[in-house]
Amino acid sequence: MAQSYTVEEVAQLLKVSKLTIYDLVKKEQLPTFRVGRQMRISHEDLQAYIQQHKTGATAVSPTKDKIIIGGQDIVLDMLGKYIEHQTGTKTLRSYEGSFNGIMALYHGECDIASLHLYDGDTNTYNTPYVKKILVSHQYVLINLVKREAGLYVQQGNPLGITTIEDIVTTKATFINREKGSGARALFDEKLRIHNIAPSDIKGYDKEQLSHLDVASAVANGHADVGIGIQKTAKLINVEFIPLITERYDIVLLKTAQTAALIQTIKDILRSLAFKEEVVALGHYDTSLTGEVMYETL
Repeated sequence: MAQSYTVEEVAQLLKVSKLTIYDLVKKEQLPTFRVGRQMRISHEDLQAYIQQHKTGATAVSPTKDKIIIGGQDIVLDMLGKYIEHQTGTKTLRSYEGSFNGIMALYHGECDIASLHLYDGDTNTYNTPYVKKILVSHQYVLINLVKREAGLYVQQGNPLGITTIEDIVTTKATFINREKGSGARALFDEKLRIHNIAPSDIKGYDKEQLSHLDVASAVANGHADVGIGIQKTAKLINVEFIPLITERYDIVLLKTAQTAALIQTIKDILRSLAFKEEVVALGHYDTSLTGEVMYETL
């Protein structure tokens, strides 16, 4: 998939100040797009600017066809690769958490948002959230994969933690995910369901920005327990205590312009080639992959 840069990164590459980059953007000499609140410049547009600057040639019109995919799972990188192959359209990645991703979709700042948001009242994923957040939009919610979510503990599980309640009773030090992430939503909902106050969790306010960071903090002894997905536990030297099988979905807005993309994505996700590649990664369930979980009429 196509690479993109922040304003700070472009300034470093061009060896100029950030103010210079902002000035180029203002003069429309350097095209940008937004991922959430962050301004980004695609690799293609940066190279076009550099070439123009070297030769003095007339600026080449940037490619407007970009598909921005929000979320952090590696399967989204695979989906982007397949989309590019099928459509010839460049895909860009935004590594936003679930809440920020769906809000970016709401505001038209991304094309595909991924989410794994647990709702404790219905014991389901995602659908209750999109119904409320995207209430004024037409959309389709499609399953990407299912995967196991749970707790990371140190090898040997020295505190004997097997449940959320054990974190309190053992006085374990917890490492959390950032607000807006699906893992944070799962933990907060589990606390609510079990009538546990966040203040009862030692380390609740200490946050990391990825499953990998959480697992590493536990492995390195900076925390006794954290929350994340099974696949990451296999990459880091921690044990995994499963809590729930989560549904990791993608959501797209339904418009005349997105109809073809939606069908292409359905075809990709339902293809044997895509599913086999996902299964080969390990710790993913593709039994629902490509199935519509909810769709507005």
